[in-house]
Amino acid sequence: MRAWPLLLGLVFIPVEVQADPSALWKIVNGQCVPHEQATGIPLPCSAINLSGGVEKGYAVLKDINGIAQFLLIPTARIGGIEDPAILAPGATNYWNAAWHARHFVDSRLPAPLPREAVSLAINSALGRTQDELHIHIDCVRPDVRDALKTHLETIGGDWAPFPQTLAGHDYRAIRIDQETLDGIDPFRLLADKDPQARSHMGMHTLVVVGVTFSGNSPGFVVLDDRVNLLTGNWASGEQLQDHSCAIARED
Repeated sequence: MRAWPLLLGLVFIPVEVQADPSALWKIVNGQCVPHEQATGIPLPCSAINLSGGVEKGYAVLKDINGIAQFLLIPTARIGGIEDPAILAPGATNYWNAAWHARHFVDSRLPAPLPREAVSLAINSALGRTQDELHIHIDCVRPDVRDALKTHLETIGGDWAPFPQTLAGHDYRAIRIDQETLDGIDPFRLLADKDPQARSHMGMHTLVVVGVTFSGNSPGFVVLDDRVNLLTGNWASGEQLQDHSCAIARED
């Protein structure tokens, strides 16, 4: 969608960022990292982790859009979901880091969100405006939360079609039965369980939503969609998020 950033309102990067596909990289590499190294204060980022070095680090940045949306951005130059670096041996699990960074979203809201209200999303190479990998951390749309709850127990441990359209698109779903994403990287979950996807990662979008399975067991549902130019589907999973965070205002 890079050539049509405002089409249908699918991408929520500010206009000044849309004009420069390297804007996020320039903020992280040109400001956050040097400020952290010089002063221990990573402004304009909210946090930065360089414990494994710049090549394995990541920053957390408040997005200008949304009341509580944050972005998890590598401190290494990584293009996006199509970049081989995300599947390299010893690669940082950016999804696990993003899940642990959800407290930044909570800090902008009246009360902490339940896990079922939190979502992480990365858009496809055609469904984004920035050429630096970034995971959106924000509230899930209430209708998506409700659809997942309705069909939760039908989701298994292998990719299978989700039985209901989400934001007008057909997704696949897979379940993760653990409280965090420690040791489970959704990028690898896609690539390892679908060899065709491994060859065309840039055509995919991934969305991770916290859930609670039967027996009060915490887990996640990972959703996957694929670019379809014939139907105008740019695979922007960010569509399943709500940057107004209406779910936080529910009684």
